[in-house]
Amino acid sequence: MYEAYFGLREKPFALTPNTEFLVQLAPYQACLNMLHVALGEGEGFIKVTGEVGTGKTLICRALLKQLDSERYQLAYLPNPGMSPSGLRQAVARELHISGIEELDTQGVLEVLQRRLIELAAAGKSTVLLIDEAQGLPIGTLETLRLLTNLETEQAKLLQVVLFGQPELDVTLARNDLRQLRQRITFSYRLRLLDLKDTTRYLTERLAVAGYRGEPLFSRAAVRRLVHDSGGIPRLLNILANKALMAA
Repeated sequence: MYEAYFGLREKPFALTPNTEFLVQLAPYQACLNMLHVALGEGEGFIKVTGEVGTGKTLICRALLKQLDSERYQLAYLPNPGMSPSGLRQAVARELHISGIEELDTQGVLEVLQRRLIELAAAGKSTVLLIDEAQGLPIGTLETLRLLTNLETEQAKLLQVVLFGQPELDVTLARNDLRQLRQRITFSYRLRLLDLKDTTRYLTERLAVAGYRGEPLFSRAAVRRLVHDSGGIPRLLNILANKALMAA
């Protein structure tokens, strides 16, 4: 609707998580740095939490693109609301194991362990990334913990990165999940964007979309966007998009 008017190639504030529009803001870069360090250390569990719309899925997708495929074997589960058996089968499929539908629980675990040992022997670390992890049932979380018990004398065979809303922390605070909670040695909580962050966020997303003119949003407009969005990037996108439509 307004792309031609502002000289844009595409919409700068779409809601789809597009890594081309990832602005290297301090909270995002700090989170990605932590993830790279933690994975390099070979830790079992890593956790990233944040309010709805703060960019967890975008960071997850950015990490998937950044990790070296020569060093890491990646498995990605975007919809984790599944049973323990469903989780085991989903991980097996992500690791390109066929015929799992014919196996019982023990059979799936055995082929998973063989595959993980095979990948480790090839010099690869296997990383499972789970988005919307607050949706994991309690039994499935326990299954996930047991999967990370698979290890050699030197290292874990499976690392897990959980991306979730603050409700994930509430779930993990349960007494019956204390074993899993104690295994989370790296965690990061995404903060909301302030005035400085938002100014850069708006400017850089417009630039990626092709804008080359003077700043479109005045300082007063940016302050209003921060106030009305609460510093949540998804709400910033909605409001900035409607502001451009109105203009």
